[in-house]
Amino acid sequence: MKNFKNATPPSHQLMGEIEGTVQGHRDGHGFLMPDDGQPDIYLSSQEMHAVMHGDRLRVRVVRYDKRNRPEGRVLEILERRKKPIIGRLLLESGIWLVAPEDKRYGQDILVPKNAIANAAAGQIVAVELTEPPSLYSQPVGRVTEVLGEIDDPGMEIEIAVRKYEVPHAFSADTLAQAAKLPDKVRAVDMKHRIDLRDVALVTIDGEDARDFDDAVYCEPHKQGRGKTAFKGWRLLVAIADVSHYVKPGEPLDRDAYERATSVYFPRRVIPMLPEKLSNGLCSLNPEQDRLSMVCDMLVTEEGELHAYQFYPAVINSHARFTYTEVAAILGNTHGPEAHKRKALVPHLLHLHEVYRALLSQRARRGAVDFETTETQIVCDDNGRIEKIVPRTRNEAHRLIEEAMLAANVCSADFIAGGKHASLYRVHEGPTPEKRGTLQAYLRALGLGLGISDDPTPGEFQAIAQATKDRPDAQQIHTMLLRSMQQAIYTPFNSGHFGLAYQAYTHFTSPIRRYPDLLVHRVIKALLGEKKYALDAHKMEAANPMPKRPGKPSKVLPTPANASTELERWEIVGAHCSANERRADEASRDVEAWLKCRFMRDHLGEEFAGTVSAVTTFGLFVQLDALYVEGLIHITELGGEYFRFDEVRQELRGERTGIRYATGARVQVQVSRVDLDGRKIDFRLVREQDEHRLLRGAMRDKHGDRQDGKRPAKKQDRRADQRARREAAAAPAAAVAPMPMPPPDPPTAVDALERIEQADRALQGERRKSARATKAASTHPVKAAKRSARGASKSVAAKSSSAPAAKTTRRKRGG
Repeated sequence: MKNFKNATPPSHQLMGEIEGTVQGHRDGHGFLMPDDGQPDIYLSSQEMHAVMHGDRLRVRVVRYDKRNRPEGRVLEILERRKKPIIGRLLLESGIWLVAPEDKRYGQDILVPKNAIANAAAGQIVAVELTEPPSLYSQPVGRVTEVLGEIDDPGMEIEIAVRKYEVPHAFSADTLAQAAKLPDKVRAVDMKHRIDLRDVALVTIDGEDARDFDDAVYCEPHKQGRGKTAFKGWRLLVAIADVSHYVKPGEPLDRDAYERATSVYFPRRVIPMLPEKLSNGLCSLNPEQDRLSMVCDMLVTEEGELHAYQFYPAVINSHARFTYTEVAAILGNTHGPEAHKRKALVPHLLHLHEVYRALLSQRARRGAVDFETTETQIVCDDNGRIEKIVPRTRNEAHRLIEEAMLAANVCSADFIAGGKHASLYRVHEGPTPEKRGTLQAYLRALGLGLGISDDPTPGEFQAIAQATKDRPDAQQIHTMLLRSMQQAIYTPFNSGHFGLAYQAYTHFTSPIRRYPDLLVHRVIKALLGEKKYALDAHKMEAANPMPKRPGKPSKVLPTPANASTELERWEIVGAHCSANERRADEASRDVEAWLKCRFMRDHLGEEFAGTVSAVTTFGLFVQLDALYVEGLIHITELGGEYFRFDEVRQELRGERTGIRYATGARVQVQVSRVDLDGRKIDFRLVREQDEHRLLRGAMRDKHGDRQDGKRPAKKQDRRADQRARREAAAAPAAAVAPMPMPPPDPPTAVDALERIEQADRALQGERRKSARATKAASTHPVKAAKRSARGASKSVAAKSSSAPAAKTTRRKRGG
């Protein structure tokens, strides 16, 4: 959904007719996403009665709001969404209906009794529409598939793949083609390849990895003499040659293009290629001959790429290492891990040396490098969360990352030099709107650091390094990340801002990413002095992507109807980018479901956490112990009116000045878990105490009543009087600050509580002093009144003092 916050002048003509796809919202309204890529058009909940999420419509722009956002009226429904809808079958008052899992549909689907397919109430089903909705009736459908009970192991994944339309079953033609592939590399497959089976290439992956698509090797290298002498390392990165088995236009290729990427869930992977390829022929398993494409590089001692070449090869991986194992060997070359792999330890040390050189070059280049905490979900045998642990990045992770980056850069340079169309991995800098927001934020912090109007990656990295030890470092780094654009696949090379590369592409994972497979085909074509052309008529996506802004078309673009080769590559890149986002959304949906299911067992428990994001409607808090995020709604922050400061990214109380910003420490209680909505709600603990502390903070902000000013409200005077009586009657120990648990830093609530307690102690001392000297009433408002009347009204002052003393005596005796 596009952001209208910084809306530009209207791009849609008033009363103009626009075609596009509707995207529903859980609150009932929706947005039309125009085919020409123009800004979305708002559709009210009334307009959404007769349409559903995913329908194609023609609408008319009827008005603009005060921020120039267009609002439309539905003229015609061009095409209904035909995909089955996943939801829970319910029986309410004798009526069967399906509540969609995807809340963007906005309305339940009625199911006739004879169309439930023997499903039971409460089960998860797939329903196909038989009657679309209208202005006066709900949609009607029939159950086509019964998935099972909501608590069945793996059900959350079954829901997600259908909810996000992730292809999860290979076609019969694809399975038949995969079955015909050989079980091992044949002699005929090794022709015209460099034999590297005697080179000690190794794979380094995670403990739970099943497909190994890259192997690495490094050795010191010297050549030449004098000024032209080279001294550094020879680095080999061998990547599985998927393009040898997956040919353009074949069933394997069609299914791979439709998926565009593998999708990773906890305990399950939906691969881009059948298992015979992804875990077999194309996986660089140890001590198995495998076909590969090799990027052979020379790296200087300064970490610069001196030269490179690509060639097809046959390799034999000498070992399968894990990141943990390699990190242990690099940390102790005489330890037990190193003893087991004694013959390969020198090669690992060479890899570490070239990694250190590449890392130094990365720093000089100014690439952005944020240290973020990633988490890993550990599940039990039933697929439920057992624990959530931080995923730590060690030297082995970074070693492989730098080697892959070097190979990807060489691939982009090779293709750009050959002037061949391909897909680049493009990451552009901040947009003008995001740049302005970030500049204002940095100025508000008073860091003395900022970004220019044409920022460079080095400026971002300088800010990250300068603030990494600050308490609000996480907040600052989050704002830096949010200011950047999302990386995409496109044939138009604009460089990679985050990595500070002028050209960058993806070459190293063709088993799980279709763009990498295309890059392999292009490199092979250039090596053979040929040209690779997309087989456009056989590349049909289930969800074609809209074209770029400014290129309207009545026909949804596909590679087959593109007018130029470059336009075909553009459409393929948009398809791959969209499917990458779809895979991420499906993975996040499953993780959110698992976390909600996990937190249901912790309802009512209290945890320490950190504010991870601030919005107009509340605070998102990540729990320290569980790495789970939830929302403290703004209504849970007490009876204060909060204003959202977009520049400082904080909520500020209008009366008290209390502030909540990203990075603030809070103590929360798990108050609600919505499994269907994938939401977890928190509330601040000691809510009543906090409400009382806000009044104390207000008194501190406006000053005590001894300054002659009247309190703003009668309730505040009464609250102050009660507070004074409590302070006078309480023993000395009662005014001591409330102790906090040692591990948790002071929160905003605790700070306000200490302020009020100190105020009570001060007022108590004043009362004791007044009684000791038998002075008149120390009530600040009445004292101010007496002072204002002056000597000319002394008689009136004396007459008013008697009832005041009488009132004081009544209060003490009451």
